[in-house]
Amino acid sequence: MNIMLFHSTYGLRPAVEAAADRLRGAGHEVWTPDLFEGRTFDTVEEGMAHRDRIGKDELLKRAVLAAAPYSDRGLVYAGFSFGAAVAQTLALGDEKARGLLLLHGTSDLAANASVDELPVQLHVAEPDPFETDDWLTAWYLQMGRAGADVEVYRYAGAGHLYTDPELPDHDAQAAEATWRVALGFLDAL
Repeated sequence: MNIMLFHSTYGLRPAVEAAADRLRGAGHEVWTPDLFEGRTFDTVEEGMAHRDRIGKDELLKRAVLAAAPYSDRGLVYAGFSFGAAVAQTLALGDEKARGLLLLHGTSDLAANASVDELPVQLHVAEPDPFETDDWLTAWYLQMGRAGADVEVYRYAGAGHLYTDPELPDHDAQAAEATWRVALGFLDAL
């Protein structure tokens, strides 16, 4: 698979590159665009403030420009938290998208969003302060109405960005389970 993997509000940190390397090791081609142009952050609050300074429109423009040279290949869009929201937006707008792998995050859907049985897999902590139960239920129903084929995996007791070994949220067992399931998902596409 050809995978476009977007970073979280922490920026393009070593954990994102390690995830890309894991995916490459499984035979996938992976790109990791840097939407923050080299900036990384130590806290989610600093990263969110930077994201807000840049603005949603500019960040989506950067993401589209990063994906455009490869979209004819049929991309799987993937991302971590904020990057998952970016990936979702791009996948729902790309008729050639092969799949959507969401790690730790989702995004709003346009009322007229429509896909043709797009395979979607979401991995999220339970509970997650950014992805509440009510939000996830509404998101799941909206994705289904849009035509996506959605699988959701919840990890009890894990922190929000539990796949990042450098963060306090890290949960090694949940991270390994996530990667095992995600790699199976990608292999089935």
